[in-house]
Amino acid sequence: MKNRLIKMYDHLIVRKPAVTVFLSILVVGFFSLFIPDFRFDISADSLILENDQDLRYYRSIQARYESDDYLIITYSPNGNLFEAKTLESIRSLRDRILDIERVESVVSILDVPLVQSPPLDLSDLPEGVLTLSDQDVDSELAQKELKESPLYKNRIVGANGDITAMQVNFRRDDTYQRLRNNRDSLREKQLSGELTFNENQELALLSRKFKQHTAKLMAREESDIAEIRAIMDDYRNGAELYLGGIPMIVADMMQYIRSDVRVFGLGVITIVILLLIIAFGEFRWVFLPMITALSVSLIMVGFLGLTQWRITVVSSNFLALLLIFVLSLTIHLIVRFRELQLDHPDKDQRFLVTEMIRSKFMPCFYMVATTMVAFTSLLVSGIRPVIDFGWIMAIGLILSLIMTFTLFPASLLLFPGRGKPKEGSLSNKITAFFPPFIERHDKLTLIGSAVLAALSIMAMSNLTVENRFIDHFKESTEIFQGMSIIDQKLGGTTPFDVVIDAPADFLGEEEEDDDIAAYGEEDEFEEDLFLEESAGIAASSYWFNNAGLVVAESIHRYLEGIDEIGKTLSLVSTMNVLKQVNDGKMPDDLILSVIYNKLPQKAKLGLIDPFMSDDGNQLRFSVRVFESDVFLKRQELLDKIRDELQSTVGLEKGQIHLTGMMVLYNNLLQSLYRSQILTLGVVFLAILMMFIFLFGSIKLAMIAIIPNLLTVPLILGLMGATGIPLDIMTITIAALIIGIGVDDTIHYVHRFGEEIVVDWDYPAAVRRSHASIGRAMYYTTMTVTVGFSILALSNFVPTIHFGLLTALAMLLALVSNLTVLPLLLEKLKPYGKGGTEG
Repeated sequence: MKNRLIKMYDHLIVRKPAVTVFLSILVVGFFSLFIPDFRFDISADSLILENDQDLRYYRSIQARYESDDYLIITYSPNGNLFEAKTLESIRSLRDRILDIERVESVVSILDVPLVQSPPLDLSDLPEGVLTLSDQDVDSELAQKELKESPLYKNRIVGANGDITAMQVNFRRDDTYQRLRNNRDSLREKQLSGELTFNENQELALLSRKFKQHTAKLMAREESDIAEIRAIMDDYRNGAELYLGGIPMIVADMMQYIRSDVRVFGLGVITIVILLLIIAFGEFRWVFLPMITALSVSLIMVGFLGLTQWRITVVSSNFLALLLIFVLSLTIHLIVRFRELQLDHPDKDQRFLVTEMIRSKFMPCFYMVATTMVAFTSLLVSGIRPVIDFGWIMAIGLILSLIMTFTLFPASLLLFPGRGKPKEGSLSNKITAFFPPFIERHDKLTLIGSAVLAALSIMAMSNLTVENRFIDHFKESTEIFQGMSIIDQKLGGTTPFDVVIDAPADFLGEEEEDDDIAAYGEEDEFEEDLFLEESAGIAASSYWFNNAGLVVAESIHRYLEGIDEIGKTLSLVSTMNVLKQVNDGKMPDDLILSVIYNKLPQKAKLGLIDPFMSDDGNQLRFSVRVFESDVFLKRQELLDKIRDELQSTVGLEKGQIHLTGMMVLYNNLLQSLYRSQILTLGVVFLAILMMFIFLFGSIKLAMIAIIPNLLTVPLILGLMGATGIPLDIMTITIAALIIGIGVDDTIHYVHRFGEEIVVDWDYPAAVRRSHASIGRAMYYTTMTVTVGFSILALSNFVPTIHFGLLTALAMLLALVSNLTVLPLLLEKLKPYGKGGTEG
């Protein structure tokens, strides 16, 4: 079988290189047609756990009350906020934004209802309330109310009265909601394995339609945000303006990722070209690797476009990774080819290419296989963007191997070149340094590595997933600046909801009453029903009455007293406003029902509906967290709120629901730590098994795994020691380190196995291995290190951490494979002495 495959390869590739190159061009051309369909998905949905149990509840709360998918515009005037000129500017800005087709409403300082400007009493409320835009409003009282009102202070107007905020609400996209809900319901059914053939077909169709519609919606949203920014620019002479909110963050991250893909792709290509020129100094050794790498990139991008596979923030670096990996493979082939040229100066090009393929295919195959194992270990993470990244890289690695062993050798046969490689380069001097060093300092090398590994494992205990979202962005970005302003002056940035249900026994009694009424047995309760009708919602509701509001007020006060929490809004805020128009007293239940029924719809939409369900049996406390708080620990905060609402306020556990993007994001962060541990265990076990199969020796496999066991703790320990948290990007570092690190291990052990049988002199075999494969390892590591260092140019801080930590890890892996690995081979002699396995 093996001989047949070799003959087939020789017949198709080696003897017909022009046909191979032509077919490669056709394949690249075909997939290039779909490059325009290549899309990104940086939506909020891509940064949450797909099967999160809290996700469905979050969406139901959004549908019942209000979405947190809105924009915030902060406006800090150069002059007085309440002077006529400033208010006119705000009105003009608001009206121009309202003219945008998808904008449903803009809530500004001019639009919120006022009850103290001049003071109203309860009887005035049904007739309507004034706003700052009305002529009858008392401007001085309005200023005071807006700065002091529990509804507006640190929400619409800063406490000092020097900044205001506008909330821009987009129209709800019913098609998006319908497609997502239908898709998700089928996905949930799929988890239990109950989908029929037709349902599977329907799920595939819905998923495709949802992706297409989401892409159009995001493009439209980007366009709207760009238009809003253009409008804001016209007002910057008279005020300092910042844009914030989830849609804006998504749009800006989209721009960052697009820029990163372009910059990193071009940057890696430029740097690698320079490195190849310095390393090999011959045109073909620059041109042929780059053509191979670019072909893989074009095919992969076209494939993602063809399959409508969206790229997320996690997988956005796949292109740079593939470029680097293909170049790593081709560099190993180049170094081997140049060695063959020196050893066989009289042989023709076909012989040299054939020998190059014969000697390097198996180590390269296992190099790709082990790297794939590392990346496919990400599939157990349970995090959709991480899972997608694992699949994309696995497919890309297979493609890289195919193109490296078809297009590259075929092109090399068509461009034979002239001259022989020069010796005595810098790489020779660097790799030649290590053999005598480890022979003189063998104990120091082993003990030092062990101590360093132990210290790193200790430092790993400080590794955390707690990170501030604001720290994901550089201080120069509008995201960072906008979040800082909102945090400091407008009551916090990150929203989440505390939803409190009526007790289970109350809800059970309601159902029982409904059952009795259904059977026509309501006559004996006529008097109670009459009283209930007269009292209205205050009688039927658990919360919208004096007794329920006392409990609600204790919940509100508790939430406001937490250091990490800024602005808290709830029905209690509204009741405090009503007290102001009722001589400081809480209206009785009958008056509360009258107010509820008679309040103008516009006022009700702002004062009651955002905080209470229609039946009055559920309360929503809208809470904002200080994202810039250096002591913020999301999981501890959420646990504390759940526990203390039970112990302090006396609520039942089943009444309390914490929801919102902060909760979903925290769930994602908490899953990262579990995912990291699970990923590491899976990948090390899988690679150890592959080493045993590859080397045919448990002893040799254990030796080969040790250098990689050293590198991962060093990087994770460094993260723990320096306070760099695990995030959506750095979660993939461990798999990447192992995946690329074992490549050098495989090549070194494979070459050492060839060298040791020459004379069974272990130190001499180490020196020869360093002088041959060591140079290829050096070139590939420099390529990978410099390539990843380019990521430091990103605006997205996790990408910067990812790039620099991976670059450092590759250097550490090289040093480990050139010191610890050969030293263990010398000491433990896994090949035995003179052919007898030890």
